[in-house]
Amino acid sequence: MPRVLLIDDTPEIAELLSFALRDRGYEVAASGFTTEVNDLIAAERADALVLDCSVLNMSESLFDMVRSQPGHAHLPIVIISDTPEIADASLRERAAQHVLLIPKPFSGSQIARALEQLLRSAS
Repeated sequence: MPRVLLIDDTPEIAELLSFALRDRGYEVAASGFTTEVNDLIAAERADALVLDCSVLNMSESLFDMVRSQPGHAHLPIVIISDTPEIADASLRERAAQHVLLIPKPFSGSQIARALEQLLRSAS
């Protein structure tokens, strides 16, 4: 069962998305925005990360923190964004790999499919 760390600054969305991912066979640990993301990834032994922060700068800073750790350089990451054009440009600027961008509004099945794709390509 793949382990996913979900970082979401909206508790209600985190709860719904956690339920949807668990229903599709993922083990989910959820957290609000935290600068301790690398510690959480290690503690939860996460196979993938889902970032859904309402402010793009929050997701960008978390993405940069994760990628700055050598052990997390290839961790699959799904970023959910309400400004996909800006987020896409930001990811291109970073030459981001092992990441998929999902625009809002989204469904749990979209996130599950994105995780499946990233995890399959990582193995």
